[in-house]
Amino acid sequence: MVAAASPLAVEAGLEVLRAGGSAVDAAVAVQAVLGLVEPQSSGIGGGAFLVHYDARTGDVITFDGREVAPQGATPGMFLDEAGKPLPFPVAVRSGRAVGVPGAVAMLEMAHREFGRLPWSRPWQPAIRLAERGFAVSPRLNELIGSALSRDALLPAARAYLTAEGRADGRTPHPVGAILRNPAYSDTLRRIARGGARAFYEGPVAQAVVDGAAAAPMPGSLTLADLAAYRPNRLEPVCGGYRAYLVCGMRPPSSGGIAVLSVLGILENFDMASMGPGTVAGWHHFIEAQRLAYADRDRYVADDRLVAVPLAGLIDKAYLRTRAALVSPSRAMPKVEAGVPPGAPARGRDATAEVPGTSHFVVVDRAGDVVSMTTTVESLFGSQRFVAGFFLNNQMTDFSFRPVDERGEAIANAVAPGKKPRSSMSPTIVFRDGAFEMAVGSPGGNAIIAYVTKVLVGVLDWGLTPQQAVELPNVIARGPVVAESSRIDPALVASLTQLGHVFRDGRGEGSGLHAVRVTREGRLEGAADPRREGRAIAIR
Repeated sequence: MVAAASPLAVEAGLEVLRAGGSAVDAAVAVQAVLGLVEPQSSGIGGGAFLVHYDARTGDVITFDGREVAPQGATPGMFLDEAGKPLPFPVAVRSGRAVGVPGAVAMLEMAHREFGRLPWSRPWQPAIRLAERGFAVSPRLNELIGSALSRDALLPAARAYLTAEGRADGRTPHPVGAILRNPAYSDTLRRIARGGARAFYEGPVAQAVVDGAAAAPMPGSLTLADLAAYRPNRLEPVCGGYRAYLVCGMRPPSSGGIAVLSVLGILENFDMASMGPGTVAGWHHFIEAQRLAYADRDRYVADDRLVAVPLAGLIDKAYLRTRAALVSPSRAMPKVEAGVPPGAPARGRDATAEVPGTSHFVVVDRAGDVVSMTTTVESLFGSQRFVAGFFLNNQMTDFSFRPVDERGEAIANAVAPGKKPRSSMSPTIVFRDGAFEMAVGSPGGNAIIAYVTKVLVGVLDWGLTPQQAVELPNVIARGPVVAESSRIDPALVASLTQLGHVFRDGRGEGSGLHAVRVTREGRLEGAADPRREGRAIAIR
């Protein structure tokens, strides 16, 4: 089965599975097509996290393809001359926002270990599609228009994404128009023939460096930065939740820790008895989020450069103390980060995160599983279009301020060679040692809320993955943002009476995809109706 955000990407993955490919082979194909057909969200100019389950050995391994800051990055590079943070849109469009892309190197590392087909094979569907062209989808058309309305497309991106024949170039390609990208097919051919080295050295690498060095506000990215990039193979962070084992990413992603923190708090309550239609169920879910986000914001960063109290943040005894702060009848008036075991003093976080991401799940014939979240950060990343793809703006995932108002160092501050904190939460769940489900989502820092919503929906409330995905999105990092088109207004009113503060805003930016094994051994998939994805199984 493949569950992904585009039917074209799903079909590419299924083609590779039919050819005898592994879950990782199919993941390469899915990512290559996603970078073509939804370039606003992910691509080879960005980074990714991959969680892999090997059904033969029972091992769970994660692959870290997060971008890194160039060696020329400085702690104050997102501050103006007065020492104040740059406006976020200004920072996003700057060359300083571009980090060293990690997705291609990470996929090659995973393929060396778990690929069954030659490296060149999974790239072929995307190469063909880029040459022949694909029909512009309603979502891509809408998001090109959104970028244009904010004057957020740089010239090369504008030339690619807007309709021809208009002097002002400000009309998005219409829905159904055939969009070809021969430069992308050329780049993928280089990668297919020469491996990741063909991306990190040579003409493609030079195009990436030139793109980051262009105005406005040129960045410091160099060919040496690209040549030095190395992905990481990491042990997962895992924790028990009732009868299940939940595994996800370690830092620099905060997703695995934060998901386990939310679940570890909720484990102290009988969520099953509350149910998805109750005020009590959503009240406890909101409060657990608030506590987990406060800790995540304060302590989690790139643990190669910053001490992160990982074990303390998911410690069951510590999470019981956090759960004890939750009243069944009243929202906490204020939430502060706790002091988990082993925690150093840290400044109050000042990081903004914007959704521009995708997630997919693959299960192959052998039962191996990939849960992968992939991103270019903001809408079309930094809007810098080179060699047929968009460059990321992941450096804006760092805190713009290096210290807080008290002068305490902020964990997620910029540093050369450092990876910005992420919220990406690719997750795999097990029961009695066997694969139970995989899930993940785009959505910036709301990813943690989206993923835990599905886990609670399936594991506690007995919903199918699709039913859980379709629950209203409710995000509680600060004021609560709820999905007005799906949540019952009476429920919001009751939660407000408990003291919860709701803020106007969109709470529907998820793109959840999940696969679960039923008790009969059948694969059951889910695709978020808020996007254009599918979940399709083959025999």
